[in-house]
Amino acid sequence: MKRRHFLGALGAGGAAWLLPGVGWGFPRLSLEPAPGLERIELSRDEWRERLTPEQFEILRDHGTEPPFSSPLDKEWRDGEYRCAGCDLALFESAMKYDSGTGWPSFFDHIEGHLLSQLDFSLIWPRREYHCARCGGHQGHVFSDGPEPTGLRWCNNGLALTFVPAAT
Repeated sequence: MKRRHFLGALGAGGAAWLLPGVGWGFPRLSLEPAPGLERIELSRDEWRERLTPEQFEILRDHGTEPPFSSPLDKEWRDGEYRCAGCDLALFESAMKYDSGTGWPSFFDHIEGHLLSQLDFSLIWPRREYHCARCGGHQGHVFSDGPEPTGLRWCNNGLALTFVPAAT
C-alpha cells in the first residue's frame, strides 16, 4: 500500500492527529457528492481499457502532467470541462482563468461534482480533488486564486475533456 493511500484512508479529519494543525489554512470544500450522483466503480483493468496510459497514470494513480503540456491550458471557447474518465461536467468555461502555472486553472467548480482530501505525497500536505462520480484524480486546489472565491483549482489537462457550447 502506498503511503498516500494509507493516509488518505484515514480521511482528512482522521489524519489531523498525525500532524497537529494540518488542515489550517486549507480551503474548506464539499465532501459530499451532488444528490442523485451515481458512483462509477470499475476495476483497474477496466479503467486501463477506457483510458490512455497517460490518462490512467493521472486519473487512477494520481500522476501529474508536465506544466504547459496541455492544449486545454490555452482553451478559451465557451463550453464545459468534463472528467476524461466518466464525462461528468466539472467546470464551466466562465470559471476558467490564466494562472500562469501551465495547467488549466479555475476559480470555481460545479458544486457536488468534485470531492477533496488531504494529499501527503510531498513534504507538506496539499488539498487534492477528485471527480465525485468516478473518483478520478483531477488536481489540487490552492488558496491563491482570484476573486470571488480566492481559490485556484489547478487541473491536469489530460484528466479533462472540453465540450464546446452549442452555437
